Amino acid sequence: MTDTPCATDRGRGAAAVLTGLGAWLPPRRVPNSEVCTRIDSSDEWIRERIGIAERRFAEPHIATGDMAVEAGARAMASAAVDSADTLVLASNTPDRPCPATAPWVAHRLGLPAVAAFDVMAGCSGFVYACTVAAGLIASGAARRVLVIGAETMTSMVNPLDRATAPIFGDGAGAVVLEAGPPHAEGALGPVVWGSDGSLSDAIAVPAGGARGRHRRNRTAPQDYFVHMSGNEVFRHAVRRMTAAAREAATEAGWAVRDVDRLIAHQANHRITATVADMLEIPAARVPSNIEEVGNTAAASVPLLLAHAADQGELKPGHRVLLVAFGSGLAWAATTLVWPAGLSPRLS
Repeated sequence: MTDTPCATDRGRGAAAVLTGLGAWLPPRRVPNSEVCTRIDSSDEWIRERIGIAERRFAEPHIATGDMAVEAGARAMASAAVDSADTLVLASNTPDRPCPATAPWVAHRLGLPAVAAFDVMAGCSGFVYACTVAAGLIASGAARRVLVIGAETMTSMVNPLDRATAPIFGDGAGAVVLEAGPPHAEGALGPVVWGSDGSLSDAIAVPAGGARGRHRRNRTAPQDYFVHMSGNEVFRHAVRRMTAAAREAATEAGWAVRDVDRLIAHQANHRITATVADMLEIPAARVPSNIEEVGNTAAASVPLLLAHAADQGELKPGHRVLLVAFGSGLAWAATTLVWPAGLSPRLS
């Protein structure tokens, strides 16, 4: 790979190849015992029902863009590059409603005048953003894309809400995708994605947008926080993730039994376990970090990739199946063969 992005028409027909991986977590650890001082729950219940022991909280002066800069810089260091021609930021918690956060992140990373934009697709946002990046590379519109998933989920979670307060944490993960041969190790495979807007209220922040602005002076404070219908989300997450993962494997020419690692969005350990069971993928092939970081929404998949790679759970040649599901409702799945020589940067 050249260190300087090429003219946009030179990547036409190329695949998006993973060449760099980075992650950053805020230092503050919040154990279940702290969360339970505000809600009617217990450490035992949260561990058993959700699978979380602690999560990370960003301090008030740290925003989504700040974490995105940290993760993005680490991904570029991992790829041994200092430039990119496009930056795509997946997030449900932008620094401000306007403008998008990505251009500021690009500026902070020393990427002047590059194309930079946000993608919002719930917890599927990172896989969506990678798919957009792959399309830009295939069309020749980009040669090297920095894709970041970053969330300050604590900014939209009601700390007194038993349904959501134990679940979410903050963090950021990023990858560098570069134009390369379609059959190269690290090349993203076919994507299976979709959405169901008829269920948009299943995970939603009711207030703060254009809809309902006529009654802002009568909006309840709790409507500025995320609301979630847990049982409905569980049911649809299992169904959609299982179907999308199976189809993505098939499109890649793989039998599901040949998948070496399932990288699933860390929403709830029971969701992940049920999806793995339905796909008949053994638990030993399903890395997890939800116990340490909680549900980090669009940052979940890249954070798990970095964690699994750092722990030695991703080996060169491994067939890796990625799948995510979140608000929208939106889901996405894709594949890659893990490349040799990729070292994640976590600090």
